[in-house]
Amino acid sequence: MATRNLNFQSRMSAAPGAGGYGGGSNSNSNSSASSSQVKQRQLAQLNAQLSILQHNLSNTQELVRVTAVQADHMRVLGSWHGGAFMAASRVLGEESVSTAASAAGSK
Repeated sequence: MATRNLNFQSRMSAAPGAGGYGGGSNSNSNSSASSSQVKQRQLAQLNAQLSILQHNLSNTQELVRVTAVQADHMRVLGSWHGGAFMAASRVLGEESVSTAASAAGSK
């Protein structure tokens, strides 16, 4: 086991640019490669989130458009109902007036 450790250490010190355990050009290239990989991963996640956001915004835009159309239809429907209530009030009002007049005339 001790021989194995010595062989590993001698190979590490014989490697070009190896400065032992913690500094050398290999460490810098590994950290720049890993930071580049991290950056690429973060950009990919951001791209995925942006595509989800774009999809949700297009859904929201469609829902707002449908809501605007439905609001216009509700306005028309409200006008029809208002007219029906006014007509019913007029008919019922005339009936009650004629009923009251005939009741007063019979007395």
